[in-house]
Amino acid sequence: MSSAQQIRVGVGGWVFPPWRGVFYPPGLPQARELGYASRRLTTIEINGTFYGPQKPSSYQRWHDETPEDFVFSLKVPRVATHRSDLAGAGPVFERFVASGIVELRDKLGPILWQFPANIPIDEGALAAFLELLPDHIDGRALRHAVEFRRSGVATAPVIKLLRHHEVALVVDDSRPDFEITADFVYVHLRRCADDEPDGYPSDALDVWAQRLRERSARDVSDCFVYFISGAKIRAPAAAQALLQRLTAAA
Repeated sequence: MSSAQQIRVGVGGWVFPPWRGVFYPPGLPQARELGYASRRLTTIEINGTFYGPQKPSSYQRWHDETPEDFVFSLKVPRVATHRSDLAGAGPVFERFVASGIVELRDKLGPILWQFPANIPIDEGALAAFLELLPDHIDGRALRHAVEFRRSGVATAPVIKLLRHHEVALVVDDSRPDFEITADFVYVHLRRCADDEPDGYPSDALDVWAQRLRERSARDVSDCFVYFISGAKIRAPAAAQALLQRLTAAA
């Protein structure tokens, strides 16, 4: 598999009205937006799961509307991580895994657990939380990533804990040096600028492409990169520009 195949690049979600007429062609029906986006990007992070359960039929439809080699990541419901009793989140895990995500089949990628900035995280509680993470669904191994929005959480003991459980620590613009804690890398890029046609300056995209190529060649089997936040209207252009760099270098 080439570096371009191993490094998947996309955006968070696909329903965003300002993209209509900018990323999506004028007049494209909303029902066809996922099909369009998935043929220009190689992954999408599903955000809707963060706010509430989705129907099995929705996962089935998303599977069927996207290309064969497309992959989704899933953001776990916030009730699992926006809580002080992390060790008590087991029932949320069970409901989420049983909610129909198996209908994505081979397009089911990493599962993202996003911790908020306003709740302190106790190392012992986090250890208990990680012990609860489901390993498999319907015979398929699951891969997990965690994102700590609170600064100072990713201490050396926490990094060691993540490595023990083979859970990826989300990389972002403020942590570009990669703490490798699993066999894959998960990246959130949040600094798209409205005055940059491709979201990021050309040299910044060049640097990210080089970082990702080096990591995929040396340390990990896959990379998942999502342009989110910032000037979101530029996110699809940024993702496509990064993909072009990765493809050109393959």
